[in-house]
Amino acid sequence: MKTLGAEFFGTFWLVLGGCGSAVLAAGVPQLGIGYLGVALAFGLSVLTMAYAVGPISGAHFNPAVSLGLWLGGRFPGNRLLPYIVAQVLGGLAAGAVLFLIASGKAGFDASAGFAANGYGEHSPGGYSMLAALLCEVVLTAMFLLVILGATSKRAAPGFAPIAIGLTLTLIHLISIPVTNTSVNPARSTAVAFFAGEWAVSQLWLFWVAPLLGASLGALAYRLIATGRD
Repeated sequence: MKTLGAEFFGTFWLVLGGCGSAVLAAGVPQLGIGYLGVALAFGLSVLTMAYAVGPISGAHFNPAVSLGLWLGGRFPGNRLLPYIVAQVLGGLAAGAVLFLIASGKAGFDASAGFAANGYGEHSPGGYSMLAALLCEVVLTAMFLLVILGATSKRAAPGFAPIAIGLTLTLIHLISIPVTNTSVNPARSTAVAFFAGEWAVSQLWLFWVAPLLGASLGALAYRLIATGRD
């Protein structure tokens, strides 16, 4: 239960920090922290909580990461489903808190976006479903490569959260215009149900693509890594 609690609060902080910055502070195209600020917020959320609870749960905060670590031989399969449940619940709790905060402003309309992921007319840059799918698969695969490499026994100890947080920042810099960046089904689910029907109807892609990408990334790492990882 302690590990599941760590995953719950870690995912809660990721969604509140990342999506909260997008909803409350981004200010695009008006004055605000912009895409760069949102990208940094997601990266910093993972980095800070990885140091805080990483020794307890491994700091997954993402169903795709848990799946990839299992396929990479770093995580027991019997803990996979409980981790995913804890991550989704933590994300939904953060989504509810963010919704209550954002609702305190006159004229707030969650259906206008609420940091939800989307493609087609709901992509920030108008990118197609195929482009969104490819983007999410490739970036999640690379994310898992970094995670598996940074947490290898041969990697410098203590630096994994920095590498992982910076990688997530880079991923957001690439893909915010394409999908608003998921690479994390729990993050996508956390805000989709508050954004409305359109976000829920497109949510499938932000489960399928990250899970597929994580699987490919884990398999790719196993091809290039030695048995000492």
